[in-house]
Amino acid sequence: MSKEVRLTTPLKKEDIADLEVGDIVYLSGKVYTARDMAHIRIMEHLKEGRQLVEDFEGAAIFHAGPVVRKKNGEWEIIVIGPTTSMRMEPFSETLLGKLGVKAIIGKGGMGEETLKALKKYCGIYLLSPPGCAVIQANSVQKVLNVHWLDLGVPEAIWVLEVKEWGPLIVAMDSHGNSIFKEVKEKALDRISEMFKEK
Repeated sequence: MSKEVRLTTPLKKEDIADLEVGDIVYLSGKVYTARDMAHIRIMEHLKEGRQLVEDFEGAAIFHAGPVVRKKNGEWEIIVIGPTTSMRMEPFSETLLGKLGVKAIIGKGGMGEETLKALKKYCGIYLLSPPGCAVIQANSVQKVLNVHWLDLGVPEAIWVLEVKEWGPLIVAMDSHGNSIFKEVKEKALDRISEMFKEK
């Protein structure tokens, strides 16, 4: 039976280890957005031995590009929703293993390599419900910083302070389980049964 959990970043191994597919998470603390270009630049920095703009140990990375505005000299998040996570599949091993990221948040799920890395480094993939961008923006208390705006607003890394952000669904856990894999297997089994019935 699924459980409801409240977590605060930076996340630790013990925060993650007991979570299972189907559990509901409400997240508080610091969250970083990162899409394709931010991931590529992170890799370039690592390859060149350059210092990264943030310490990602215990971090939660959100695959998202917000709509923002500047009000009274401060950034404000208008809407923020998840982007498709599979595009970031090639980077998961490095983020989880080398940088110490503990939670990846997005939509659509990720592949086998990410699932292996989550198990190896004790991480989770959280599903952020799409279509709720305005509601999710309400969980953002403050924009703490922004890096690499030269990549464009959606592709920059936004450092957000969130409170009780959720519900986020544990879709891939640190035990090698994936809700996407389970659904696919059940669907294939059902298709096989349908053909047998005929």
